[in-house]
Amino acid sequence: MSPSAGSRAAGAQRTRQSLLAAAAQVFVEQGVQAPIRDIAGRAGVGLGTVYRHFPSRAELVVAVYRHQVDECAQLAADLAGSPRPGEALERWMDAFVEFLVTKHGLGAALQSEDPGLQSLHSLMLDTLVPACASLLDAAAARGELDPDVTAYTLMRAVGNLCILGPGYDREHARAMVSRLLAGCRTTMPPDGPAAA
Repeated sequence: MSPSAGSRAAGAQRTRQSLLAAAAQVFVEQGVQAPIRDIAGRAGVGLGTVYRHFPSRAELVVAVYRHQVDECAQLAADLAGSPRPGEALERWMDAFVEFLVTKHGLGAALQSEDPGLQSLHSLMLDTLVPACASLLDAAAARGELDPDVTAYTLMRAVGNLCILGPGYDREHARAMVSRLLAGCRTTMPPDGPAAA
């Protein structure tokens, strides 16, 4: 590869990263249906540059969230093996809630009929459900969590609790998820029933 080709590739990568950062910020502020021109303006590029890197809105949405989904999955891996798996699950759920409540329009994108957005739904299921399951299994094995709680069901419930609206904000969602997790805990101490 010639030096000029290498610098062009590096420049294209920087532009792509700038677009992803700008899109992430605009999505937080306006939702995933924000005008592409707002993303281009935030990144300091023209519309053509956005479409050259991301030919469709769906591709841009998936690219923005892919990185954040991967970070959430990595956190689960980092928390695996914690001596307190119930607390590890709570920390991961805090991060998952933060991911959900800052993604205005993510729920609509996940339920969209747009075939380009179907990969986002698959990405979240294929990546985050196993990540959550590993933490749930560890907590259940230590007797800290009801073993009948499944990752998919818990994540759906958390997702529903994270739909913000008038009079229901991020802190309300966090409080309700905390209550949900409290309800998933076992009532028996981890060491078994107390001797009578």
